[in-house]
Amino acid sequence: MRKHYDFEKMEGEKNPYIKKLKQPITMRLDKSTVTYFKTLATELGMPYQNLINLYLRDCALNHKKLNLKWVS
Repeated sequence: MRKHYDFEKMEGEKNPYIKKLKQPITMRLDKSTVTYFKTLATELGMPYQNLINLYLRDCALNHKKLNLKWVS
């Protein structure tokens, strides 16, 4: 392996798949929910947004559904 590489002449290309990887969204969450995921993420040593994404991805892949019954 070379000790020095010359990147001055290198032409960079943007990743053409970057927009397909993740989609930015805005969600309104309860403070206690955010605190829970931030605490858990700190324990695991990862960003809390990644943890929420992993959790939601697991729900989607396993077709998990909430069992909600609204009382009127």
